[in-house]
Amino acid sequence: MSEILWTNSDLSEALQTPVQTQLQITGVSIDSRKIKPGDLFIALKGPNFDGHNFLADAASKGAVAAIVEKPGDAPASLTQISVRNAEAALTALGKFARKRFTGKIIGVTGSVGKTGTKEALAHILSRQGKTFANEGNLNNHLGVPLSLSRMPRDAAFAIIEMGMNHPGEIAPLSELCEPFVGIVTAVSPAHIEFFPNGLEGIADEKAQIVAGMNSQSVAIFNRDTPLFERMSGHAAARKIGRVIGFGKDPLAQARLLNCNLHAASSDIEADILGQKLSYTLNIPGLHIAMNSLAVLAAAQSVGADIAKAAKDLADLRPTSGRGLRRQIAIPGGEIELIDESYNASPDAMRGALDVLSRAQIMPNARRIAVLGDMRELGTHSVELHTGLAPAILAANPDLVMLCGPYMAHLHPLIMANIKTQYAPDSATLAAFVTSTVKPGDVVMVKGSLGTKMRVIIEALDNLRPTLIPLPLVGRG
Repeated sequence: MSEILWTNSDLSEALQTPVQTQLQITGVSIDSRKIKPGDLFIALKGPNFDGHNFLADAASKGAVAAIVEKPGDAPASLTQISVRNAEAALTALGKFARKRFTGKIIGVTGSVGKTGTKEALAHILSRQGKTFANEGNLNNHLGVPLSLSRMPRDAAFAIIEMGMNHPGEIAPLSELCEPFVGIVTAVSPAHIEFFPNGLEGIADEKAQIVAGMNSQSVAIFNRDTPLFERMSGHAAARKIGRVIGFGKDPLAQARLLNCNLHAASSDIEADILGQKLSYTLNIPGLHIAMNSLAVLAAAQSVGADIAKAAKDLADLRPTSGRGLRRQIAIPGGEIELIDESYNASPDAMRGALDVLSRAQIMPNARRIAVLGDMRELGTHSVELHTGLAPAILAANPDLVMLCGPYMAHLHPLIMANIKTQYAPDSATLAAFVTSTVKPGDVVMVKGSLGTKMRVIIEALDNLRPTLIPLPLVGRG
């Protein structure tokens, strides 16, 4: 039986409006397409949609109640709770859920690595207590309160990812979550288009994860960034109880001592707040190893057994679009796909290229990098795309295939040293990729979500040979 998250009494208190109908709500949704039986549907309005048009659809899928700004056409089985503003009501649910929650919340943000860090924390902490984490990328002004509203009140731990692409977005999310631990994984040029002060502005924004924290809280920042002291200043101004640095820096309290990088794994030795640990990650890459330090420091800060946590990290696996490796059948054999298609920034590109460079290949097979534009870099776009040239040359793939208007600037810088191919968009490049790959190749696909690199993944999947059934032969 699904856990009861909200009763009519809870809703009355959270929304400051009477809800008379007896309700036992087991889920909360803002998307009628994802409604499950027992859900509360919140009918949000946007520039191109109005949730009130989908009340009947939500009811047909089993929603038992809906928060609405005006009563709509729906079966009587759907209890409609009228509010002045549905989005404000969603925030109110998030605040109420946070207020009643007695476990420890870990907030995670950063230019790169926040989703992987969230997933790693959820993985290790779920083996030490009831754990909740926000789903997918529900990390903005709607996703965070929605996630809090779904949080079981008796969970021991909750991990909430917080995202931003403009100034002023992290502080209200932190104030809503009130994290006990706040992590900033990295500061890099992601979304720099919207930050006139460049990396310093991004660091200032990421450091606002401390806005909802207090003197009992723990801030965990990347010690290897030159902006560590700047972020620590924000923590000091907020009188945060403790600031932990992680990285290679000798002053890092969560410090990488040694890291042996392999094709599909890493063996790590680390000092986590005075405790020496040796552990294995089965997700390759130095960037993954670095974030594991923050994961273990956070686990220690919320009272987890970090020796067990470090051991459990070995069972963690990458997810689709974020480094998932799989074999794809093509005519004549198989290729190995490294799927990094979900998003991209300069640092993430370099990390993915390094992973590709370590991939094991058969004789006569190739390492192929398929790279699309990185978005939201503004006036820095050309510079940051051409700046990938040294990382590509160092990775030395056998073939680089590029798409997008900004990758066009990178193309001439590497074509003299590495075999390359360029297309204006991912759909055009997909045809080149599918006609080029051969059995045994390792293909890494990466680009920003807006570059639509998923098209290339789907094209590769469609190379799977069609099995032609043999004719039936009768017996005489």
